[in-house]
Amino acid sequence: MPILKQFTVNDMLVKVYQNREEMGKSAAEDVAKCLRKTLAEKDEVNMVFAAAPSQNEFLQFLCVQPGIDWGRVNAFHMDEYIGLSSDEEQSFVHYLTDHITGKIPFRNFFPIHGNVEDVETECLRYEKLIADRQIDIVCLGIGENGHIAFNDPHEAYIFDEKLVKTVSLDEKCRMQQVNDKCFRCIKDVPRKAITLTVSALMRGRNLFCTVPSALKAEAVREVVFGEIRNRFPATSMKLHKHVKLYCDKDSAAYILGDERNGIL
Repeated sequence: MPILKQFTVNDMLVKVYQNREEMGKSAAEDVAKCLRKTLAEKDEVNMVFAAAPSQNEFLQFLCVQPGIDWGRVNAFHMDEYIGLSSDEEQSFVHYLTDHITGKIPFRNFFPIHGNVEDVETECLRYEKLIADRQIDIVCLGIGENGHIAFNDPHEAYIFDEKLVKTVSLDEKCRMQQVNDKCFRCIKDVPRKAITLTVSALMRGRNLFCTVPSALKAEAVREVVFGEIRNRFPATSMKLHKHVKLYCDKDSAAYILGDERNGIL
């Protein structure tokens, strides 16, 4: 498929495509290739998935990739709203069930339960699931405010000692959920969530980050050209040795020219 631009920053490979479909297809093919290789080396593979409309095309193409023994793959997800049950349309368990875990025969799908009485106990339960396994592949996105998972700038710490924690969501993050048409208005968006930390995501052996939309253009510019810092959590990906960033031309608007243009 045609690629508009490709270059490397630190160890992060950046790939830019004409549209969301080409972006999603390329990401799915690369993840599938990594999956096949890892399945040839291990009895089981562990994957973490983001749940957001930005992942729609990627997940659509991943579901139809050939030659993958999904029965040896365990699926995890990276965040969930506190107070929403898994059967509510806005929950991330519901999203993943609709887009991948309900379509593919995984060995296991381990959901985060957001609608529980004891949230801290749920965090500890999920942290143990993550800590006890090598996470092989993380499929993530970037928020408009630069978050990864629900690590918003005001609470993110790149070297967090925890793997799973509760967080409050900032206004820009909550407004993104309205922009994505997941909620009708900002007052409907929950204010708290359970999330894998930046440290947990960086434990993955391979990171594949898919980021479409003009609303993410400033975030992409920061990730590519900005300094690594807690105030912009997604910049932590530049510390990782095996990470690929996929953009469409809209999200890559500030990086399609000279790589040094747009440094903030």
